[in-house]
Amino acid sequence: MKKIKVGIIGTGNIGTDLLIKIQRSNILECGMFAGVSVGSEGIKRANLMGVRTSTDSVRAIQNDPSCCDIVFDATSAKIHLINAPILKELKKFTIDLTPSQIGKMCVPAINLADCLGHDNVNLITCGGQASIPIISSIFKVHPETEYFEIVASMSSRSAGPGTRANIDEFTQTTRDAIAIFTGVKKAKAIIVLNPAEPPVLMHNTIYARIAKPNIEAIRSEVMSMVKRIQEYVPGYRLKIEPVFENERVTVMVEVVGRGDYLPKYSGNLDIITCAAVNLAEEYAKRKMLCNEV
Repeated sequence: MKKIKVGIIGTGNIGTDLLIKIQRSNILECGMFAGVSVGSEGIKRANLMGVRTSTDSVRAIQNDPSCCDIVFDATSAKIHLINAPILKELKKFTIDLTPSQIGKMCVPAINLADCLGHDNVNLITCGGQASIPIISSIFKVHPETEYFEIVASMSSRSAGPGTRANIDEFTQTTRDAIAIFTGVKKAKAIIVLNPAEPPVLMHNTIYARIAKPNIEAIRSEVMSMVKRIQEYVPGYRLKIEPVFENERVTVMVEVVGRGDYLPKYSGNLDIITCAAVNLAEEYAKRKMLCNEV
């Protein structure tokens, strides 16, 4: 079966992890792995894998649009502002792994099908991918929820230059996404980079202010959502089931990475690359079906 070709812009940790996941896919293959650093470890690994590489970043795709149908942007929010209009002009289905807020916000477990018709899809943040499904589950039971807060804690080792450069965008984009997916106007997102050794796993704690919560109904919705996410993020699991204390509902989730390129404690990066590949594969399936027709 002929695979759908993808391009990756950004050859750091996220881009390289994406590359390995894509090369394992039954329907995707990497046609271009592009960045700006000649000495990038990602470029070296891609060359060893026989993948076409470039240090011309988005210009590599401009110069050869036939190299891919789908593009992953794993750079930064500021760089995606530059890349987005170029990729739109090239008519590429673009999956944005930066917190740029350009394009349709997507959490595959919630609105994947709605996103496939858009030319630019934004995966929010790693904290958004981990917590918004839980928030959505709580909100489904209690649409009167007054306030949501998430605390995303991850190992400082898993926060590379790209993650650190986007911390302000992380908090703003995650908070905005909570409002977009629920309509709740009062929300807060906090990121904690934990320097502990050995490195800690990613944990997201979700708080919801609800006057009289139906904990059993919330638990049922949350458990159902966790199973849905585990279909594309195997290491996603419920660490603390919904509890009600101090006038708030608390839930905690944990993400263990698959260990493809990144260590297993880098679940914060793994969850967004897993979501990106899942989205790309669904788009590829639709494209293949259209081609057959």
